Amino acid sequence: MPNTAIVLYGTSWCPHTARARKCLDECGAEFKWCDIEEDPEGCAYVEEVNHGNRSVPTILFPDGSVLVEPSNAELEEKVRESK
Repeated sequence: MPNTAIVLYGTSWCPHTARARKCLDECGAEFKWCDIEEDPEGCAYVEEVNHGNRSVPTILFPDGSVLVEPSNAELEEKVRESK
């Protein structure tokens, strides 16, 4: 079964992650939350796509594309495209 949800990888203390979560909520996007400090598999995924770095937020879309530390405008545009 293909992934049909956006996955937001981040940390509870990161202000950029909090901003992305708020933006996704305001866009009405359904998403799964993954705290990379609590989820070793999520952390490994973030490190893999970011060449060993724990760059958050890292956001995976159902089409397989990824945004890393996007601006609100970039995130809003991608959410519109994903609907």
